[in-house]
Amino acid sequence: MFLEKMLQSQGFGSRKHCQQLIKNGAIAIQGEVITNTKHKLDLNHLSFSVYGERFEYREKVYIALNKPQDYECSHQATHHFSVFDLFDDVLMNRGLQCVGRLDQDTSGLLLLTDDGQFLQALTHPKKHVAKVYQMQTADPVTEQQIQQLQQGVELRNESGIFTATDVILLAENELQLTIHQGVYHQVKRMLAAVGNKVERLHRQQIGALTLPELEQGKWIYLDEQQVELAKTRMVI
Repeated sequence: MFLEKMLQSQGFGSRKHCQQLIKNGAIAIQGEVITNTKHKLDLNHLSFSVYGERFEYREKVYIALNKPQDYECSHQATHHFSVFDLFDDVLMNRGLQCVGRLDQDTSGLLLLTDDGQFLQALTHPKKHVAKVYQMQTADPVTEQQIQQLQQGVELRNESGIFTATDVILLAENELQLTIHQGVYHQVKRMLAAVGNKVERLHRQQIGALTLPELEQGKWIYLDEQQVELAKTRMVI
């Protein structure tokens, strides 16, 4: 792949802009400044720098974000910040998208990517990728409520019965559960259906991928193993 095309694929702007970066001496590979726009590259384990800032070539990007509260999973946030405000223009130029959504008042693991197949693999209803949530409830959680969640509840304007698995009482007003569907406000609506209310909600896991140790608002690139973990359908 030519240098100018590689830079464009990585989100550094239009072809013309990438050509200008190269001609300006902004690009270095293994410490050597390259000014030839048609310089041919071996993409295997390629690293490069732009004005001294180091980057690695990534055919696709897979990101895990510890989403804070009061951030919307939308490019056009209306009442709060957008999660996309947490990323630079280079990543945004790649067409970064959320893999599913978290409500603005829900924190925790949010995946983002520019890989349409990966997004489809995790969000298609037939895939049933598990998601683990932890929550604080308004009232103490009862054994009856736990049983109801495990047996399944009906949700208004939805077809079918919605169940939770691995329902664990963490404290009197704290609960962890796993869902395998993904309808609008599902966890909150399920708790309401059994006579309780979610006060705080946090997503801890997608598939077999647990939220890495990250401060809220921070993110990391996922490696190949972590990407596969996210796609793993946990045993129900």
